[in-house]
Amino acid sequence: MQRPVWLVTGGSGFLGINLCRYLLARGCAVRTLDIAPFDYPEQKRVDTVLGDVRDRATVDAAMRDVGIVVHAAAALPLSTPEEIRSTDAEGTRVVLESAFRNGAARVIFISSTSVYGIPDHHPLREADALHGVGPYGEAKIAAEGYCRESREAGYCVPVLRPKSFVGPERLGVFELLYEWAAAGRNFPVLGPGDNLYQLLDVEDLCAVIYRCATLDAALVNDTFNVGAKEFGTMRENFQAVLDRAGHGRRVVGIPAGPAILALRLLEALRLSPIYRWIYDTAAQESFVSTERLERKLGFVPQYSNRQALLRNYEWYLAHRGEYRGRTGVSHRVPWKRGALRLAEMFF
Repeated sequence: MQRPVWLVTGGSGFLGINLCRYLLARGCAVRTLDIAPFDYPEQKRVDTVLGDVRDRATVDAAMRDVGIVVHAAAALPLSTPEEIRSTDAEGTRVVLESAFRNGAARVIFISSTSVYGIPDHHPLREADALHGVGPYGEAKIAAEGYCRESREAGYCVPVLRPKSFVGPERLGVFELLYEWAAAGRNFPVLGPGDNLYQLLDVEDLCAVIYRCATLDAALVNDTFNVGAKEFGTMRENFQAVLDRAGHGRRVVGIPAGPAILALRLLEALRLSPIYRWIYDTAAQESFVSTERLERKLGFVPQYSNRQALLRNYEWYLAHRGEYRGRTGVSHRVPWKRGALRLAEMFF
């Protein structure tokens, strides 16, 4: 009997490659759909489709023999508002419609805790009101609405809201921390840095996705926060990386108000990759409840913030030279620093 295929949209991205490796290790047949080439060593073991989730014909072709869809494709916040809306919201609708029309059993949607907006209480729970910050948060809320409609039509659509996740292949905004640590610089945080801030290891997220695909549909057909069980303050999180770098450098707190005003101006002028969601939340408490995840799926995240960051940092050190001169808007490459390069001389 032929194994049902897992389709991973956004399979060439950071989460995509980690999930593909996780599934391959468990004997799964894996196909990816992405606008970016799948250029990893595993490419001979993965059936790859090059294309856009907004294109119905391409998505329909990718759905052949698919049993489980993990919809992780998304335009990230550095993309244009129209690109974000059309990819993250309308692309999700296309994937859902195609998946169930072609006989898929489940679609697991990767949302974001950005749907909660700027938090006014903690921990955040799945039933809390949704307030999208910027085009990305708004598009994720719209996409969750399409998922809810599919559930109401009788389909199984688990929705996952992960905290910012790190691990092998993750660069993006975290590359700033890793590069400054490796170069022997101090690292700035907004405010004193004593705010609790939860992260997530990508391997824990992959484990949750696998459970959503393999456990009873009645258990998983829900919305779940996913975040580290053990996490510390922003200062503690980043200091762990500086300590591992071994240069004796420290996390340095800077006044949050003036720094946020400066970052807001630089973002408007397109001189900084740090967008509103990052600078508006970096100095605030930020953590979610994982009680529903633990109770319904029986899963407790295994990696702490510290372990997740250090695992990512060790990967970065091993691959640091491969990314010289490369920049982009995805999590897989360093972001163009713009005016932030001037800040290096002060730390």
